[in-house]
Amino acid sequence: MLRIATANINGIRATHRRGFGDWLTERGCDVVALQEVRAQADKIPDGAFGDFHVALDTGTLPGRNGVAVLTRRPPAAVRTWSGSALVGGPAEAAGSRPALELVASPDHVPLSRGLGPFATHGRYLEVDLTDAPVTIACLYLPKGGLPAELQRPERMREAPDGGARYARKMGFMAAFSRYLTSTRRAAAAAGREFLLLGDLNIAHTRQDLAAWRRNQQNDGFLPEEREWFGQQLSPRTLVDVVRSLHPGEDGPYSWWSWLGQSFAKDAGWRLDYHLATPRLARSAVRAEVDREFRGVRLSDHSPVIVDDDWS
Repeated sequence: MLRIATANINGIRATHRRGFGDWLTERGCDVVALQEVRAQADKIPDGAFGDFHVALDTGTLPGRNGVAVLTRRPPAAVRTWSGSALVGGPAEAAGSRPALELVASPDHVPLSRGLGPFATHGRYLEVDLTDAPVTIACLYLPKGGLPAELQRPERMREAPDGGARYARKMGFMAAFSRYLTSTRRAAAAAGREFLLLGDLNIAHTRQDLAAWRRNQQNDGFLPEEREWFGQQLSPRTLVDVVRSLHPGEDGPYSWWSWLGQSFAKDAGWRLDYHLATPRLARSAVRAEVDREFRGVRLSDHSPVIVDDDWS
């Protein structure tokens, strides 16, 4: 059995204070993909990654982004868009700061045109597992915004930007689609299954968003975003694993606003995904969301865990 989790932790220091380290110890995962680590190496709390090996790309934007993949054994390979990653093993003493070493981590496929501006932002990282023929990819896709014609200052929490954040996200998605095809095929050529984990900042279908009717003109549920998402999936390329195990039902959601009663009422969004090549997807036997740990939310996102009967 292979237990794999993805979690947008919205800051390793904040989630550590809420009990993430204990969750990591008790949950029994073999692989954990993290998004929004939001800390440079010297700011990572002592014992943050427990007894896992870690591959981490913090990016160069202080306090923003950052992706990591935690594994039980050292990965066979690590790849990033920036060409370097921080890697380290379990801390030598319980509760001590992990020793991280900067290593070269060149990609094995060309970076698609349009992804260059994001290469040093800490949004994507891949590892090849040592104990299974699987490539794990971790993605934090930009949140985006609204196109200019939908921006209404009275309805927006952020200042109108003329559609700049929207254009940035759409450009990223177009480029990443090409890259995803290339890296998935590279994994297949190496005899490996491929699993994309992460916060994609899109609710794909009406089942993935509780209040879908009133969000049809909000970023994260725009028709063009949902169409792009659907184009990444097919029975021969990538399968939405959680949806395949929970067909015909709403959720399970993985993000809820900190505001109001959305969490208590389960008025959430499904933004965090496991997208697997078909053979790996067929091995999935259980998927669940850890809404809370010991009665505490670890982040505004909750970990999404899948058990794979992989052999």
